[in-house]
Amino acid sequence: MSPPEFHYIGQHLARKEDYRLLTGHGRYVDDIEVPGALHACFVRSPHAHARIVSIDSEAARQMPGVVAVVTGHELAQWTTRQRMAPPIEGLQAMEMDTLPIDKVRFQGDPVACVIATDRYVAEDAAEQVMVDYEVLPAVSTMWQALEADSPRVDESLDSNLLSHQHADHGDVEARKRDAHRVIESTFSQHRQTHLPIETRGCIAVWDEGRQHLTFHVGTQVPHPYRTTLAGRLCLSESQVSVISPDVGGGFGQKIALYREELTVAAVARHLKRPVRWREDRLENLLASSQAREDFCRTRAAVSADGRLLGLELEIVEDFGAYSFYPGNYLARVVAMILTGPYQVQDYSYDVKVVLSNKVGNGPMRAPMAITSWVMEGTMDAIARALELDPVAVRRLNMLHPEDFPYTMATGEVLADITPRETLEGALAAFDYDNFRQRQQQARAQGVYLGLGICTVVESTTYGSRFYKAAGIPGSGHEAAWLRIEPSGAVNASVGLGATGQGYETSLAHAVAEGLGVTPQQVHLHLGHTDIAPYGMGSRGARGGTAGGGTLYLCAQEASVKVLAIGATLLGLDSSAPLRLRDGRIEQMSDGEWVATGVGLADVARTAYLDPLALPAGMQPGLEFHRTYEPPPMTYSNSTHLCEVQVDVATGAIRFARYVVAEDCGTVLSPVVVEGQQHGAVAMGLSGALFEQVYYDEAGQNLSGTLADYLVATACELPHIEILSMHTPNRATPAGIKGMAEGGVMGAIGALTNAVNDALAPFDVVVNQQPLTPMYLRDLLREKSNSMNKA
Repeated sequence: MSPPEFHYIGQHLARKEDYRLLTGHGRYVDDIEVPGALHACFVRSPHAHARIVSIDSEAARQMPGVVAVVTGHELAQWTTRQRMAPPIEGLQAMEMDTLPIDKVRFQGDPVACVIATDRYVAEDAAEQVMVDYEVLPAVSTMWQALEADSPRVDESLDSNLLSHQHADHGDVEARKRDAHRVIESTFSQHRQTHLPIETRGCIAVWDEGRQHLTFHVGTQVPHPYRTTLAGRLCLSESQVSVISPDVGGGFGQKIALYREELTVAAVARHLKRPVRWREDRLENLLASSQAREDFCRTRAAVSADGRLLGLELEIVEDFGAYSFYPGNYLARVVAMILTGPYQVQDYSYDVKVVLSNKVGNGPMRAPMAITSWVMEGTMDAIARALELDPVAVRRLNMLHPEDFPYTMATGEVLADITPRETLEGALAAFDYDNFRQRQQQARAQGVYLGLGICTVVESTTYGSRFYKAAGIPGSGHEAAWLRIEPSGAVNASVGLGATGQGYETSLAHAVAEGLGVTPQQVHLHLGHTDIAPYGMGSRGARGGTAGGGTLYLCAQEASVKVLAIGATLLGLDSSAPLRLRDGRIEQMSDGEWVATGVGLADVARTAYLDPLALPAGMQPGLEFHRTYEPPPMTYSNSTHLCEVQVDVATGAIRFARYVVAEDCGTVLSPVVVEGQQHGAVAMGLSGALFEQVYYDEAGQNLSGTLADYLVATACELPHIEILSMHTPNRATPAGIKGMAEGGVMGAIGALTNAVNDALAPFDVVVNQQPLTPMYLRDLLREKSNSMNKA
């Protein structure tokens, strides 16, 4: 697949957003001044599981500056309950009040909201709200949740097993019987949280005269958010405007309509006064959404030479206390695409999702993050068990170029990806054979080096079929508009919600290419539901393919009309070979493009101000709207190689080298893509090394500050080498594939596999994260003790 030739797409231009962000002129929710706004503060449960006996707010109400104290009882009259009940076999329906009325389900569950003239007054008054609780036993682990006599997190359900799906593809049992060996491996991924620099916050402004709510909030999905907010308030969508300004990070945490935000909107409407809320870091760590806590087991049926004959997968996921998303969604994605770049048709999976007394789970950047670690870890387990080279095992099982399009056992179709090419490209750049020699020499000197290999097949843009099958509201399509003003200025919009990805830069490249103007001439309007077309927002790395693809198609349509008007102005036939380049119309003459005297501004003035000069039957103006439904699933791929040195005396890990060979299709903006690659790898490594939300047996969060919830800084992260090996997708506009989450997937697998490779002489296997020095030392100590006893 040779890449198409582009003029503007792929240009290495500075990010358009950076001037205002780096000079302090960004506009976040807290920068928006609303005269007379009240402040909200939430009273939160100190218990993980307890009945609410009574709430006494009288002392708080009497404090000067306190305007109101509301609880779940009042909010039940002002809002509707959330019901998560897609018709998915094996999935229990869940309902949720705006604020708990009968019982709390996790430490930090909001039980009341204090509204005051000042934030400090609101916080002081919240401490005066007295809540009497009847403490109940807490469900603190996924294994406890599965016990028959476990306390019920949601008493309306039959059990804590929220979702259970099982599927058999082929005959795995027959493959296990025929196999040389069946190799079992386990993988435990720890609970994490998104940790955006800007925590959750909002401003609700109710206009009583117009009966209209203006809601300022940092969200990734402005239009679906508006739909949900309006529905829960029993308003029409015409009565609600959602405005998402600059956002200081989302990573999946800013998709759902949270109960605190709905409360603020409902209170503002009830009081007929603007209300604002900003959570502090403690609240963000304690009560915003979390992610990732799951356990996987694979059983691989293999031949004597390491060929994978059949694969069995078990997943148990801890979903927390509430269902902001369908319970089957996250683990289903893992099971659906697990086999990634490897050939296997006999595959079965069993997925259990359970409720516990913890914060509710939601998608975090790369919700399928564990996928590549599980599959690549299984490949390494095969190599260890059969004493084979891990690269040889991968080469034996990996799909070949001629295998594509390849239908996976689950029915998903892989097309236009290059996993074998990125594997070989990364190995060549790294000099794999030389590393093995260095590794042996280092071991002889008591230095333990390890190399981790992780080839990623990243699901990026999900089409409508996926969302319907998963029971997720909405669809996979996207919408865009483009308007060329009478002066020739180019305005464009799409339904994405920007949270720092660089959309204003990358999407401008897509518009520029489709239309024929420079990216600097394009101005994007994002995040305002009264301005942007109804789109599905930013999630699942869909921004490039769905957003950029839709804008590219819309701009191409605009170009057709622009050139038709240009031909008329030039006195040419409509079939004359013309193009728009840098905003000027060029004509093909003697095999070369020659500039004419007509530019986009001339065309635009004619279109708006002299419609009688337009071609016969053509409507005035230059306004265009386009929707686009992407393929059912779009994939990109990469291979990560991570070299580490492990200090066996302390358990410390030091990075020596990190290489990524990536194919993410047509690159709209190299600057943006490089930033996304580095950021995703950093996020994956940070999570695998440091980040973990800890709960004790009583369901108390022991990691509620940044002194306890650790995150990597630049000092702990390696230099990242990027090898660009991009090939286009033939089924998407401009060949865009999407990216942004694969770096997380690759980092988790490459780092963990590297540590296992380093510790191979000690016959220990790392199968859980985070890879803390204490954990590694415990493994080494246990192995040493068992060998001494033997």
